[in-house]
Amino acid sequence: MFRPSCAVRLLVIAFCTVLMLFPAFAQKARHNNETIHKQVAAPSFVSAPVATKGLLPETFAGWQMAGVPQHSTNSRAADDGDAASLQEYGFTRYEAANYTRGGDSLALKAIQFADATGAYGAFTFYRRSNMAPESIGRGAAFDGARVLFWNGTVLVDAKFNRLTPMSASELRDLATELPQPVGNQGVPPRLPQYLPPNHLEAMTVQYAIGPQAYGLSGGVLPASLVDFNRSAEVVTAQYNALNGIGTLTIINYPTPEIATDREHAIQTYFDSHGAGGASTQTEAQNSWTPALADSNPAALRVRRSGPLVAVTSGSFSADAAEQLLQQVHYEVNLTMGSSTKYVSDTAKVAQIILSVAFLVGIFALIAIVAGFSLGGGRILWRKMRNKSGDATEESAEFIRLNLKD
Repeated sequence: MFRPSCAVRLLVIAFCTVLMLFPAFAQKARHNNETIHKQVAAPSFVSAPVATKGLLPETFAGWQMAGVPQHSTNSRAADDGDAASLQEYGFTRYEAANYTRGGDSLALKAIQFADATGAYGAFTFYRRSNMAPESIGRGAAFDGARVLFWNGTVLVDAKFNRLTPMSASELRDLATELPQPVGNQGVPPRLPQYLPPNHLEAMTVQYAIGPQAYGLSGGVLPASLVDFNRSAEVVTAQYNALNGIGTLTIINYPTPEIATDREHAIQTYFDSHGAGGASTQTEAQNSWTPALADSNPAALRVRRSGPLVAVTSGSFSADAAEQLLQQVHYEVNLTMGSSTKYVSDTAKVAQIILSVAFLVGIFALIAIVAGFSLGGGRILWRKMRNKSGDATEESAEFIRLNLKD
């Protein structure tokens, strides 16, 4: 007859297996949660590898280092006035050296950061809007005798006594001699990619991950309103539209919930000042900046898209500001060296439950199939043998005791 005990035993084994696998799924989900938050949030600084050699080579493209280079791990040695900003970008070390070739001279300053985010941010911090773009390393700009470029995790400031048509090519050779980043240290920030390209003044793009650099690079909003304590990263840029000139500010936060909170705070800030009478507490915490005071009230708009908060200011008309804001759209699959996608905690729990249920269903199906095979199949086999007149196997299963003896 059919024996359900086999199926029951298999179901019990399957359930115990799922219970043993559940901690592994939970640990994997926690790991994915931490990874996603690290990727969505403002890029955290990874410790730079221990330096085994100097930042600058002794020779490159015919240039020869003259004298002993200057080394320092103190940001004040690189820039005493903006040392705090360098620290926000993740400063690690600095080196300066003089080079000669024939009768020409070249002064190089190199600053290394923990990752490409810091190098790119410092590049935008020191770059001026009147500089011309150049193709050196990951990005470059020059203003006559000075060339500023970044590559990997290093920012280089080069000053020639005489620029030649080959100067850019020579600095490209230098870029290949700089220390190369390891792993994701060489991945630049993704936030600048959200800037709409139409009417963008590319040389005005500024990227900041701290209040000091944000304020000194012409940030429109008060730093306290941006709230860098919540791992915010900010990119600002000028736009020269047909009906106005202004600034677009895009702030990236770790989660949409934080972005929603900051969107409401910024809108309240605009509304209170726009009414002509902000509260004393609000004014004390977030003073009306000159850039906002000089803006057209109709241009002061804010819009959220996912974890991004976009703000317009300047002389834009209301329509131009709204059109610019509508072009800022968060894309979860946007990649630059790696792919990231925001997943809420509720969705993660649901994924775990569905995965466990899927495993239970698979093991249950296996148990049912095994039960029918071991039970029903055996009965069917016996019936087929009995129909053929062979009952030897069934008779052999009975033990007879001759109690009469």
